[in-house]
Amino acid sequence: MLWREDEVGAPSDARDLAEELRGFRCGERTTATTRVRASDDSVEVEVFANQFWTPLQRDASSLHEISYRACFKPALPRFFVERLTRPSDRVHDPFLGRGTTAIEAALLGRIPSGCDVNPLSRMLCEPRLAPPELGEIAARLAAIDLAADAEAPADLLAFFHPDTLRAIAALRTWLLARDAEGKLDPVDRWIRMVTVNRLTGHSPGFLSVYTLPPNQAVSVAAQLKINQKRGQSPPFRDLRAIVRKKSEALLKDVGPVERATLASVAHGATLLCGSSDATPELPDGSIDLAVTSPPFLDVVQYRADNWLRCWFCGIDASAVPVAELRGLDAWEALMTRVLVEQRRILRPGGHVAFEVGEVRAGTIKLDEHVLTCAVRAGLEPRFVLVQDHHFTKTANCWGIDNNQKGTNTNRVVLLRRPCDRSLTPHRAALASERPRNPDASRDRAAPAG
Repeated sequence: MLWREDEVGAPSDARDLAEELRGFRCGERTTATTRVRASDDSVEVEVFANQFWTPLQRDASSLHEISYRACFKPALPRFFVERLTRPSDRVHDPFLGRGTTAIEAALLGRIPSGCDVNPLSRMLCEPRLAPPELGEIAARLAAIDLAADAEAPADLLAFFHPDTLRAIAALRTWLLARDAEGKLDPVDRWIRMVTVNRLTGHSPGFLSVYTLPPNQAVSVAAQLKINQKRGQSPPFRDLRAIVRKKSEALLKDVGPVERATLASVAHGATLLCGSSDATPELPDGSIDLAVTSPPFLDVVQYRADNWLRCWFCGIDASAVPVAELRGLDAWEALMTRVLVEQRRILRPGGHVAFEVGEVRAGTIKLDEHVLTCAVRAGLEPRFVLVQDHHFTKTANCWGIDNNQKGTNTNRVVLLRRPCDRSLTPHRAALASERPRNPDASRDRAAPAG
């Protein structure tokens, strides 16, 4: 079922989706209502809890299998993209991360758009919108001199065999030189992405000795302790073989049909590096749907987790302005600004699917706070969808009985931009505080492909 509202204000199709969710059968159905108050507005919102999609990563395209901290499963954006957009519509993610929303939207024939303060996000996402052939990847790897002299911090020997580190450093130097000369092409970008993904991990499929999963790069000191405790030293890993093998796995599900679909939308993709509350590169009313997941307070340390990846890509990790918000007031302030910006770039009647979770051992339900931010930003809350993966818990929409550490559910707040183009007083005040000078950010945009 595809839904669409025109700009003159057709009846809300979100009612049809709500009706679909009420009749959904899988596990124990749970519904509830909650009331949110912000400024002078009070809104009652229906909540649905169920297993609406499979939690299994392997049920999605192999093209998604790039690791990144706190990323959601591709089934989440697919659920909303299939229902709220048509092919060739534009789907945006203001917190791009590894690019799950962008890649899934592109595979469905929608034009992807995204923004993230970390330039690593664009490096992880862009190559998969225009993937090269395996033969091109193998030929390029063979042409690069991985035995060339190149500098690398000696303390990285805590992770890598000396010959492996030499190859990593040679590839890094080669890629950085190509980038500086403006010669970096889709094959180079693909090899960089895959190498970044294979730097460290806990199996022979990674370039490092045994360490934490690839989305969590520990410090050198912590790795030395792991090595001592396990009595291990870094074994030699063949960089070319590992990159070829991972490339083959990523491209397993990418056949002629998928390549044609990606090619049809990649030229229109826009990937931005900057703050998601100010994206002047995106015109007013240009986005049909936004699907995203923001930072969850202080749960994930993105800068610390990605320090080694940033080194390989020539990024100063300390200079990346990642928001690590430790207080609800600061979190709400940022989310309100982001939602104000989503309201600007959404077409009238367009939607935002804003995924958050329960944090701090379930004591904070961020979806409740998103509802407050949405009302302040002039967006209409439609409902909250709680994706409960296993049903080993009491399916209570606003608390989970056996909640342990981490986030145990996807909690998606569906919001809609009203067809009325006027600004709420709160939104107008926020919008007037931010400059909109495209020249100041013109280097942020990078069309894919």
